[in-house]
Amino acid sequence: MHDIRAIRETPDRFDAALSRRGLPALSAEILALDEARRAKILAAETAQAEQNRASKEVGAAKARGDEAEFERLRALVAEKKAEVARLNEEAAAEDARLRDMLVAIPNAPLADVPDGPDETANVEIRRWGNPRAFDFAPREHFDIPAVKPGMDFATAAKLSGSRFVMLTGAVVRVHRALAQFMLDTHVNEHGLTECWTPVLVKDEAMFGTGQLPKFAEDSYQTTNGWWLIPTSEVTLTNSVAAEILDEAALPIRMTAHSQCFRSEAGSAGKDTAGMLRQHQFEKVEMVSITTPDTSLAEHDRMTRCAEAILEKLGLPYRTIVLCTGDMGFGAQKTHDIEVWLPGQNTYREISSVSVCGDFQARRMNARFRPAAGGKPEHVHTLNGSGLAVGRCLIAVLENGQQADGSVDLPAVLHPHLGGKTRIAADGRLD
Repeated sequence: MHDIRAIRETPDRFDAALSRRGLPALSAEILALDEARRAKILAAETAQAEQNRASKEVGAAKARGDEAEFERLRALVAEKKAEVARLNEEAAAEDARLRDMLVAIPNAPLADVPDGPDETANVEIRRWGNPRAFDFAPREHFDIPAVKPGMDFATAAKLSGSRFVMLTGAVVRVHRALAQFMLDTHVNEHGLTECWTPVLVKDEAMFGTGQLPKFAEDSYQTTNGWWLIPTSEVTLTNSVAAEILDEAALPIRMTAHSQCFRSEAGSAGKDTAGMLRQHQFEKVEMVSITTPDTSLAEHDRMTRCAEAILEKLGLPYRTIVLCTGDMGFGAQKTHDIEVWLPGQNTYREISSVSVCGDFQARRMNARFRPAAGGKPEHVHTLNGSGLAVGRCLIAVLENGQQADGSVDLPAVLHPHLGGKTRIAADGRLD
């Protein structure tokens, strides 16, 4: 959420940031609401002071036996009490209108984020690995003979409808091994603290990370009001909501493997084949809570953590900086990591690592106490996939496929698979 004080001080800068997002100037409307709200608050405070003063004078008039003055003052107290209540109610309404407007405005992009309307303006900053040269036409993951016995879309559709999958046998073991490998790497090599969090959260948690109110249709809500998390970014980030942390405790670096749920609203007809875009999937998430002066370095560090997973798996990838028109609602800057999928002959997103500045922290009221003293300041928050487990499974299967229909598996997964090294063409792990 944006800082109203910053908008008051530099409205032109605020409007310029919105323009980079493809939005119209809003500072004048915001400041008009803010001025109306502040005027109501001032009027309420003035009326309250008049009520207090009249209340003190009532007793004195009674003591003097001045009945007329007593009645006048008593009527004035009642009038001012009603006026205070009305003005407070009007101020609260203005405050709600201002807040509703502010929470619907996306974060301001950093200066080095490329401008552009959509993904065509994203900028590639590096590549790693060379796509394998196949001596046969590589298949998409769901058409590989070794995979077909363990990737059942028909049964999942019978149970739940489209965009679900049931994994069995060797395929689900590789899926599980990938998640374990990611967690072990992040904990043992990258210094992240492993967490296990709820997948059901309250409105406040979804609001804190920006899913509510603007993106309610993208998530699932239960009949008793809980929300199914779209990613454990929601729970990990909100773990510091309404807290004042000591600066010495920062950075906080967390990771969690969780089920994730997304309605995929507005994606009808997109990536319907296979398990690239599902309503239920698994992800190993990374979240960092930092001080303002360290968040940009942390962003680069988190990106490297995600890239390291792909490098250990031997999967070619490219890293891009998202332009202003393709960046997520809460992000100041985002690195997308795209893995090579030979079955599609293209790179596809497997991780999105974003620095949010104090945008989420203001929504959550998450602060830290500077070691040098002074007032508490808002923390900075960052989040990123480390990685999406299902998409990583797709990449491992497609890049490891062989002409005979089998799949060779990355060496780093072998210890997590009891020493097994491949999925045979008939679907057995051997």
